[in-house]
Amino acid sequence: MMWYTYIIYSEKLDRYYIGYTDNLSWRLERHNQGWGRFTKGGIPWELVYFEKYQTKQEALKREREIKSKKSRKYIENLILS
Repeated sequence: MMWYTYIIYSEKLDRYYIGYTDNLSWRLERHNQGWGRFTKGGIPWELVYFEKYQTKQEALKREREIKSKKSRKYIENLILS
């Protein structure tokens, strides 16, 4: 099983959301169905970036690392790379 750290974008809110999952398509579908408290108001969300990891711990660590930067510029540079 692969784990993913992902970034989704809402044009409506002009915001990014960072998360991790073991099923990207299912998780994006859930975000777009309004299941997430933080993402409900931003529908539709678009997957703009992801990284693959072997373990849940690695994916979670990377999610926290990206969030700790608190930088839109950092996120946008990741997406462009």
